[in-house]
Amino acid sequence: MVTGESSDSGFAELDDVSAAAYGLAVECGRFLREQIAEQLSLTPQEIARVEQVLTGVRLLQSMPGDPCALTPVTPDVAAASLVAPAERHIRDLQQAVTDVRAKLLSLTPLYFEGRRVRNRLEAFDVITDVSRIQSMLNHLTQNCKTELLTVQPGGARPAYALASARESALTTLSRGVAIRTIYQHTARNDLPTRSYVREVTEQGAEIRTADEVIDRLIIYDREVAFLPERSAGERIPGAAIVREPTLVAFLCSVFEYLWDGASPYVVESQRSPASSDELKWSIIRLMTKGYKDEMVARRLGMSVRTCRRHIAEITEELEATSRFQAGYNAARQEMLSGGPTASMS
Repeated sequence: MVTGESSDSGFAELDDVSAAAYGLAVECGRFLREQIAEQLSLTPQEIARVEQVLTGVRLLQSMPGDPCALTPVTPDVAAASLVAPAERHIRDLQQAVTDVRAKLLSLTPLYFEGRRVRNRLEAFDVITDVSRIQSMLNHLTQNCKTELLTVQPGGARPAYALASARESALTTLSRGVAIRTIYQHTARNDLPTRSYVREVTEQGAEIRTADEVIDRLIIYDREVAFLPERSAGERIPGAAIVREPTLVAFLCSVFEYLWDGASPYVVESQRSPASSDELKWSIIRLMTKGYKDEMVARRLGMSVRTCRRHIAEITEELEATSRFQAGYNAARQEMLSGGPTASMS
């Protein structure tokens, strides 16, 4: 039963008495206060309330020229008059909601582009400032928790670099961090490198060498990897920092592949015939591919002069007068099938 009070929507609601009074007004064609009050047994206060309710719901309206005279209005006209402002407001709100949604959705491409850029920046970061790179390397080394993997191409490292590397490696090993490093075979003949390897391996580091390796690679805790920058032009190359998990995992797999194919760096046996044969085998393999002396030297991490000395020794041992003949004679001696362990003598 309606009460005549305002509902939660803000519209007045009809009560039974007001509805009955409206019915009598329709019969009479006008809202006759005294007559309706008498028929419904209403007090002056009650009939005034009924009039207020019916006017509030637009079922009564003043007659033109006589504001005190009220006539009944059909329910559909009353409803239209009563709810029209609300409906207009609803339409305005709906349009505003549509406009806001359209404007926000128009930012969707910008959002995804920003996410793409952010993901790229988080996954890769190319740093050209050498001092900043060194600061980051120092920070990551000091905070490395479980494992440090490195690939150091180019043969023997400079003595000044080994001095700082020794201190850093020993400190890192003392914290229980595992260190594995891959050098090239040519590093075995360098006295400072041998001294460095002896010290760090005594403290638990593992060092191996290979004839060829990829570019310099440093991986911290299998989470962050450093790669050399490409296309640096005339300036000193910077570094690319990789944090994207899938790519870091791939680089770890590359390291493990190189590690499995490398030979342990045992300082006491570094001058063994096997090591010498491995190096000569690597030179022959590159020679048979048609590489010039400079490229062979670069890929094996040695000077061009040293490389040419080895090539001269190889051609003499194989009784060859040219690269082609050296490769042919090596094949005849089953060097190409026997691998680096085959004897050169």
